[in-house]
Amino acid sequence: MNFYIKSFLIFFRIGLFTIGGGYAMIPLIENELVDKRKWISRDEFLDLIALSQTVPGIFAVNIAIFIGYKLRRFWGAFAMAAGTILPSFTIILAIALCFQQFKDNPTIESIFKGIRPAVVALIAAPTFKMAKSARINLYNAWIPVVSALLIWLLGFSPIYIIILSGLGGYLYGRYLHKQKTKKEDC
Repeated sequence: MNFYIKSFLIFFRIGLFTIGGGYAMIPLIENELVDKRKWISRDEFLDLIALSQTVPGIFAVNIAIFIGYKLRRFWGAFAMAAGTILPSFTIILAIALCFQQFKDNPTIESIFKGIRPAVVALIAAPTFKMAKSARINLYNAWIPVVSALLIWLLGFSPIYIIILSGLGGYLYGRYLHKQKTKKEDC
């Protein structure tokens, strides 16, 4: 099967069956592209997730575009983005057409109340998996915890957190490089 059709169908299926947005898609994308097909490495996947979070736009579409572009440039990005967007667009269009009939239906309300905790779990699970892949341990766990608290409790912009984290990582890397150079000089 043609790569573009295959990648479109992968992202279409993921987009069709993922409730909870882009973050809930992470384990499914990782499973398909990193584990099963080995199209990209786990480290590349983490880098693309980080990049997708730093640019404006919808996370799920961003990650599809970046992965597609890395693999097959423009048409790869187009196929994966289209596969990601089309299911949501179709479902939202159908809901919009029928919304007035179901908006006060107690059964529908109950279904959505039941789905909410599952969505939280779908977002939490890849977060812990990403933390493990990013080598978060007892010594550096304070960084994501403090970052989350600054955003959640104090209303800091995630943009500032990203900039400060990048600057901190750069400075720490320079510090480690200097330490390594000192040891080699001795």
